[in-house]
Amino acid sequence: MNPHRKVWLPRISALAPLVAAACFSALLLTGCGEKKTAAPSAPAVEVANVAVKDVPIVREWVGTTDGLVNAKINAQVQGYLIKQNYKEGSQVKKGQVLFEIDPRPFQAALEQAKGQLAINEGQLYTAKANLEKIRPLAAVNAVSKKDLDDAIGREASAKAAVQAGKASVRKSEIDLSFTKITSPIDGIAGISKAQLGDLVGNPGGPELTTVSTVDPIKVFIPLSEQEYMHLTRTAEARGVSSQEGANLELVLADGKVFPHKGRLFFADRQVDERTGTIKIATLFPNPGNILRPGQFAKIRALIETQKGALLVPQRAVNELQGRFQVAVVSPDNQVDFRWVKVGERAGPLWVIDEGLKAGERVIVEGIQKVKAGMPVTAKLYQEAPAGAPASPTGKQER
Repeated sequence: MNPHRKVWLPRISALAPLVAAACFSALLLTGCGEKKTAAPSAPAVEVANVAVKDVPIVREWVGTTDGLVNAKINAQVQGYLIKQNYKEGSQVKKGQVLFEIDPRPFQAALEQAKGQLAINEGQLYTAKANLEKIRPLAAVNAVSKKDLDDAIGREASAKAAVQAGKASVRKSEIDLSFTKITSPIDGIAGISKAQLGDLVGNPGGPELTTVSTVDPIKVFIPLSEQEYMHLTRTAEARGVSSQEGANLELVLADGKVFPHKGRLFFADRQVDERTGTIKIATLFPNPGNILRPGQFAKIRALIETQKGALLVPQRAVNELQGRFQVAVVSPDNQVDFRWVKVGERAGPLWVIDEGLKAGERVIVEGIQKVKAGMPVTAKLYQEAPAGAPASPTGKQER
């Protein structure tokens, strides 16, 4: 064997792994450089079809209950309160005595007025008798004309005094009757604002209590000028009076619907300039007096039924600076953003007045992942059942 071969063979064997590694690296780099980037997949979105159906238009307003009649009970005469004849919060009848004022000063004033009337009537009798005696004498010139005139004047003055005395007696009788303070209406009497022994009847003082008629009961709601005009014109178009039909629902503070339906009662005479609203009174039957003045409740009313309305889920509509936009998916799964004009809301749906056609598909979930003209993978949106648990973050993806 050649001695030089013996020297180089071990060296070549040692370099072989390094050469192989270098070649592999070169091949790997060459292959990576030639590999092409895969195109991104179309994002998945959930879509809903634009539905067509008749939609009942329901409006809600926050209202405040008030008595049909609220009578403030005040003392008509000044005196000391000695009796309270009713149970606070109970039903009272018209004419029922609620309070009594000490009547003794008024009884004394009545007796004094009667005594003065008796004096006046005696003076009138004397004046008449004198006049009857003087008239025949004056006819034969036995007395002067002045004497006759004086007698006539005294009789006239006596008549006036008797008339004034009768008026004084009548006033004293009225004042005495005012010591028994009665209810002017049937209703529920409130808490007394005066205690026994209080001096009541001072000018400008607080009322003793209030009695309210609560069956039926009024519920006041504020309507904007636009709502008021719309409702008025709708009623005129239908030929329906605002006094006809009990079609209002009352939703109580606990979320339950009051079992009796109400109706429109009247509208206030003017619009409040500060708020731009007009106060509307509605009337509800209230058997058992369950509702009381001062409660807050919602009034719900079916305004009209919109025929053939186009509906999409509210989640599909985005508001941008007062304008509304939806993302429409074309038949070839391309995204197109479109401005729309929205109408009334119907539960989780929104009526679209302009901008969409029946059967078109709008993106409900995943709208933030798409751009105009982008292809998407669309699947049908399923509304989450009521009461479904929220996501761990408490947010829902759009």
